[in-house]
Amino acid sequence: MDQKLKVGILGATGMVGQRFIALLENHPWYQVTTVAASPRSAGKTYEEAVGDRWKMATPMPDGVKNLVVMNVNEVEKVAAQVDFVFSAVDMTKEEIRAIEEAYAKTETPVVSNNSAHRWTPDVPMVIPEINSEHFEVIASQKKRLGTARGFIAVKPNCSIQSYAPVLTAWKEFEPYEVVATTYQAISGAGKTFKDWPEMIGNIIPYIGGEEEKSEQEPLRLWGKVENGQIVKAQEPVITCQCIRVPVLNGHTAAVFVKFRKKPTKEQLIEKMVSFKGLPQELNLPSAPKQFIQYLEEDNRPQVSLDVDFENGMGISVGRLREDTVYDYKFVGLSHNTVRGAAGGAVLCAELLTAQGYIQAK
Repeated sequence: MDQKLKVGILGATGMVGQRFIALLENHPWYQVTTVAASPRSAGKTYEEAVGDRWKMATPMPDGVKNLVVMNVNEVEKVAAQVDFVFSAVDMTKEEIRAIEEAYAKTETPVVSNNSAHRWTPDVPMVIPEINSEHFEVIASQKKRLGTARGFIAVKPNCSIQSYAPVLTAWKEFEPYEVVATTYQAISGAGKTFKDWPEMIGNIIPYIGGEEEKSEQEPLRLWGKVENGQIVKAQEPVITCQCIRVPVLNGHTAAVFVKFRKKPTKEQLIEKMVSFKGLPQELNLPSAPKQFIQYLEEDNRPQVSLDVDFENGMGISVGRLREDTVYDYKFVGLSHNTVRGAAGGAVLCAELLTAQGYIQAK
């Protein structure tokens, strides 16, 4: 790429917005040129607007400190400065749907971390290794929006990243029934322990809306494109409980699976570790070389040892064994704000760029 594409971050001051900024520092294809947030942050420099609320482990990149925060609601003004945007705005679902469509209608592609458009029939919801063919529906979305290059693409919920890729790798064995319990980090709520001291030494057995997402969104990933829309798969049936645990980063899932064609443990491991997709074939900048790793030790995967596998873009699996009620069980771990949020969206944007959907204006 001769010249880097100009990127805007919508919702740049929040936790996922910060993660986008941290991940895009020194990106070979993209340059963050514009940051937008709520009217109360607008007009301040990014450094002033964030103040003492920088939540990343790495320091704030120098390149963004002095960018003046724009009002995210001034759509035309923000869009005029960028080739495309990443969206991590904090609004109601209706407001998010409206503002993301407004940006798309300015001929600005929107790659969103939000859930608002995940079930819009002509909006692709993609994990690039799993269902990149869903980008085909962008053509019919553009017709609906009346755009030539503007569109919205989204990534799925963070909770499913610890098991959906694994089940995809095992597709030929026909998994048909899955029970999963997820143990989810507090950064998924945009919080650190400083913000949420009540979580120290505590577990909360409820995360609003999370169980439905964890059960339903994988079915959309495995769905088919029909008449310019995505029709979700019917199987496997997934039932889930989602628990908030006192961990900063990393969602762990304990998963039980029934198969129509019962495989051996060796077959399951081989399918996982050899599983790859377009990001690996195209060698995209953020793609993990090894998408899923299998750890043989009984006490892995562990958040403290494994959450940053492949810079937080890989999935770690362990404890695969036969079960007395289901066929097999395993434990999966993924980084909820990298693969599960901003990193997953950056990888989507890279694939959209490689396929020509995102270009310089």
